[in-house]
Amino acid sequence: MFLPSTFTAALLMTILCTCCWGSFANTFKLTKNYRFELYYWDYGLGIFLTSVLCAMTLGSVHHDATSFLPNLQQADANLLFYALIGGAIFNVANVLLVAGIEMVGLAIAFPLSIGIALVEGTVLSYLTHPQGNAVLLGAGVTMALVAVILIGMAYAARGTVGVVSSRKGTVVCIISGLLMGIFAPLITKAMQGNHPDASALVPAGALNSYTAAVMMTLGAFLCCFVFNPILMRWPLVGARVRFSGYVSAPAKYHLLGLLGGAIWGTGTVLNFVAGRFVGLPISYAIGQASPMIATLWGVFLWKEFAGAKRLSKIYLLGMFSAYVLALALIALAYKAG
Repeated sequence: MFLPSTFTAALLMTILCTCCWGSFANTFKLTKNYRFELYYWDYGLGIFLTSVLCAMTLGSVHHDATSFLPNLQQADANLLFYALIGGAIFNVANVLLVAGIEMVGLAIAFPLSIGIALVEGTVLSYLTHPQGNAVLLGAGVTMALVAVILIGMAYAARGTVGVVSSRKGTVVCIISGLLMGIFAPLITKAMQGNHPDASALVPAGALNSYTAAVMMTLGAFLCCFVFNPILMRWPLVGARVRFSGYVSAPAKYHLLGLLGGAIWGTGTVLNFVAGRFVGLPISYAIGQASPMIATLWGVFLWKEFAGAKRLSKIYLLGMFSAYVLALALIALAYKAG
């Protein structure tokens, strides 16, 4: 399987992951009057197909015991289950995130939800698989939390422009973030194995990066068949949704859903692969700086803060600065570990 050979290459992969995770939601924003419950069917399929494609290509380049199919065959069943459950939890969290985007906008939903997930997921992943300097990693996570607080202050200060303020949307984003933070330690456990061996490329019975991505996205896709129908019947936003709306949707909307899944799935593979080099807590933490990218899209492309008060924009600038500092501290945590 393909793995980065230097820290710089691995760091670039995590930064690309950040861009992917922070950009996928634009594909949903490009649809008009299309419900997120319907969009998510194609999105779920897109993330799974992308991970399988990466596993069958990059994950199988050397055709040895660490390649995708041999690794899938020898992986412990309980570790495969961890990855599946992690994917299912992620799916619920991400559906709620997309709902939050519809309720409060991209520039608010992403920082609030993913910021919470960053703090929770990084801490839990580090407890599962300690790697890197704990002090610097903690400082980086703290700055990410500061960024979350600042985006909340920006939300409160922007007035009534753009998306209508929604307490329900804020609660949905918070729940999304709490659930999103749980999936990371489950994937860490699946890739670490029951008997961790720091000297092994892939510990005995553990999942390699590509197998973990496939099993996680499979869990997310299968969860769609349970959670999506519930939301379609009892929606968080708007009236009840019928599957006939999916069938009659323009082909463009289905392609946008698949594209959104492909973008997020690519970011996930990059994150897991880089995690073998820099440590999963660090790669996860850097990847979850995606709100910075999402907020840029929300501010400059979707004009979600157009006409907002000056104080709101100052808070936004502070949020960007805090996330950049968090990214730097987390990267330094690897070097000092």
